[in-house]
Amino acid sequence: MQPATPVRRVAATVAGAAILALAPPCAAAATAASGATGDAVAPARANPAGGEHVGAPPRTRPTVGLVLGGGGARGAAHIGVLEVLESLRVPVDCIAGTSFGALVAGAWAAGVSPRAMRDAMARADWADIFRDEPEDRELAARQRRLLQRYLPGSEIGVGADGVRGRTGAVTGQKIRLFIGELIGAERGAIDIAALPLPLSIVATDIGSGERVVFRAGDLGQAMRASMSVPALMAPLEVDGRRLVDGGLVDNLPVDEVRERCAPDVVIAVNVGSPLLPPDEVGSLLTVSAQMVLLLTEQNVTRSLTQLSARDIYLRPMLDGIGADGFTLHAQAIERGREAAGWVRHALQPLALDEPAWQRWQEARARPSEPPSPVAAVEVAGLQRVHPRAVTRHLNQAAGEPLDTAGLHRDLLRAYGDGWYESVDYRLVGPRERQILRVTPIEKPWGPDYLRFALNLDTTLRQGSTYSLRAAYQRTWLDALGAETIVGAELGSRTGVDLGWTQPLEPAQRWFGELELASGWAHSDLFNRGLRAARYQVFRSTAALALGHAFARLGDLRLGWRETVWRGKLETGSVLLPSGRQYVGGLEMTLDLDHLNRLHFPTEGWALTLDALHSRKGDFTRLGTEARVAWSSGPWVLAARARFSGSPRGRLPIFEAGQLGGFLNLSAYASGQIVADTVRYAQLRGERIVGRMPLGLRGDMRLGLALEAARAGGRFTELDRDGLIDSLAIYLGGETPLGPAYVGLGLSSQGRANAYLFVGTP
Repeated sequence: MQPATPVRRVAATVAGAAILALAPPCAAAATAASGATGDAVAPARANPAGGEHVGAPPRTRPTVGLVLGGGGARGAAHIGVLEVLESLRVPVDCIAGTSFGALVAGAWAAGVSPRAMRDAMARADWADIFRDEPEDRELAARQRRLLQRYLPGSEIGVGADGVRGRTGAVTGQKIRLFIGELIGAERGAIDIAALPLPLSIVATDIGSGERVVFRAGDLGQAMRASMSVPALMAPLEVDGRRLVDGGLVDNLPVDEVRERCAPDVVIAVNVGSPLLPPDEVGSLLTVSAQMVLLLTEQNVTRSLTQLSARDIYLRPMLDGIGADGFTLHAQAIERGREAAGWVRHALQPLALDEPAWQRWQEARARPSEPPSPVAAVEVAGLQRVHPRAVTRHLNQAAGEPLDTAGLHRDLLRAYGDGWYESVDYRLVGPRERQILRVTPIEKPWGPDYLRFALNLDTTLRQGSTYSLRAAYQRTWLDALGAETIVGAELGSRTGVDLGWTQPLEPAQRWFGELELASGWAHSDLFNRGLRAARYQVFRSTAALALGHAFARLGDLRLGWRETVWRGKLETGSVLLPSGRQYVGGLEMTLDLDHLNRLHFPTEGWALTLDALHSRKGDFTRLGTEARVAWSSGPWVLAARARFSGSPRGRLPIFEAGQLGGFLNLSAYASGQIVADTVRYAQLRGERIVGRMPLGLRGDMRLGLALEAARAGGRFTELDRDGLIDSLAIYLGGETPLGPAYVGLGLSSQGRANAYLFVGTP
């Protein structure tokens, strides 16, 4: 890693730097200076410094340096340019890249063909790759429950040095794995200095504003550093420097290529986003974006002044493809091919004949040795987390070749535990005894966190409610991974709670739990379709349980629970029992969840079962719920069934089942029907009509739900017997603030309700 001349500091641009990836494209062009001339012969094999090996024949053809600029998804056009260069048999003597140009340049220098790059772009799930976490069904049950109650993006570290947060919207976990798969990291780490084709990758030191050039060191690490768009992707720390996107200081590194191999001809490919039109710059967001684009445009303009009449400059026409348009990669590749095709007359004089081209290809090819067996697996670099907490996710067998796809899945599962900034790997040691070294980086802003959530709910039948939720979480209180979380809620629901989880062995399969909670909320009781009373219901709970986790599928808990209920009448008739009611006994819960998302899944299933046997023996409460979801293209079909009841005795009203509320008999008010026995079924069809921007998972859906229920042994709405139906029409989905929806519920009994909701349930 080599620092270059200091440039102006970029700190003032950090707040808007992530918008660089979201800037809309404008018109671009492809041009070329006069082509180089000269006879083409087989090139000498270049050494890492850019010169020739001793004894190599003298060069009699023009030497060529290739520059691939940054531009986010627009950089896929570089692949098309490389396809044309290879079809024309144009060799390259050195190459430099920035940002996505660094990805393409690094892969090509490592022997990856443009065809293989095109295929890798097509296989990648670009809607998911810029979101670090695995699918929700890959998370441990503990982590799923945490994310259901608190917003994932609200995590803030708390420590002796104050309050700290993550340094980017994403840490780049899946980008790291994508890079490793692209360059064949399963065959061992790649040193830039050892590549046959001299390669330079440009990044920016966010602390000093210096340009940092990688000419040696780990290739995958350099590629990841150069792609770290500030505020979108966390900086990568290398040798004490915090590195971000090289486009801030040198988006088209012409100077670097000239210094590296002094080429006779430079081929420079510019895929950067143009400036926003003046009439589109009016908000704080667009002003920030324009500021970053101005910085980038200025350094590109400076680079262009270094081109001579003999050099070749390409600017593919990328109209309609933004820097975040990764799903349009095939179009960008084709436009790169078109741009290179326009200057064939300038490229052809640089071409080799077929035998010389084959020799050049062979000289830069990476040996295609079969993967050697992994002799051992080790975990390195942990300070707080027990290594067994990582290895419990790893299925790589010693003595077997590296299973890259399986390892990537396992590393994502480990990352999903929530304790790491990243989880990477590399193969070290000689080929005959390679060691798989897994390197989790614990969150520098951990291990203690603040978490937040909000809830805004407006209904036609019950008015508006709101609540704000906050928690203080401490993790890894001992070597086994004990953690505690203290929460508070203020608003229409008010209360405090304390949870303690104590793993009983390093793999955390067995654990103990303590739960304490106290609070109150409003509860409306209905009769004949009208609100007959409003109560303040106070609830205090203490529970102790022993649990067993089934990998990522869920957990089983058995314990004792004590609850104290008390209802205080605010308005209306007296319907609840007076005084305190004590409910307690032996409780068992089974929670299995294989849905791919917490709130709006597209596939998977879930099953929950809970039972409480009263210590007095006067009742047994049993509840179960099953959910399933399928998808095909933009369509999602989901079903849900629920039962709650008392196989023995009659439930107290506070423990009884409830119907009413969104997607729980939507035409009725929340909790409008309270009964000893509840049977409920739902069938839902949805069409995905929009998706969240880059880095966020989720979609917006237009949905229709058919609902039916029966309620026996009612405490409210005593005059309603038989089948109860409801139909719901809604628009909703996942947002950075949690689930959100607006909907309308109707029933054949003449009931109607409307909903607007944002936040966590």
